[in-house]
Amino acid sequence: MAKKKEPKIDTAKGSGLGHSPFAALAGLAAPPAPVEEAPADEAPAPGAGPRFPHKVVVRREKKGRGGKTVTRIQGIPEAEREALAARLKKALGCGAAVEGEDLVLLGSLVDRAADWLEAEGAKRVSRSA
Repeated sequence: MAKKKEPKIDTAKGSGLGHSPFAALAGLAAPPAPVEEAPADEAPAPGAGPRFPHKVVVRREKKGRGGKTVTRIQGIPEAEREALAARLKKALGCGAAVEGEDLVLLGSLVDRAADWLEAEGAKRVSRSA
């Protein structure tokens, strides 16, 4: 036995889909709220002290990683490790994690990481391969 065909709905009339239950609410819309500009990030004051108060050591490691190379960064203040790891991920296009007191970048990125840290204001960056 063949299935009966259902009649097609004519959409050429231009009447849309008929009744809109939310049409009456269109006039009740509140005026748009004023847009407040967020304050721009302020640079640290000149007397606030350096962001990297100690020597930063950037070295390449393979030991204990199954032959994979990582770049270990030591000397980053504890308060900035997580934020700096996220910024390094984006800037260098690599994976980054905090392991104890060190930042670990996935890959051999000693030169690129040291250059980036110097550009960010680290005064003493030691590179070791």
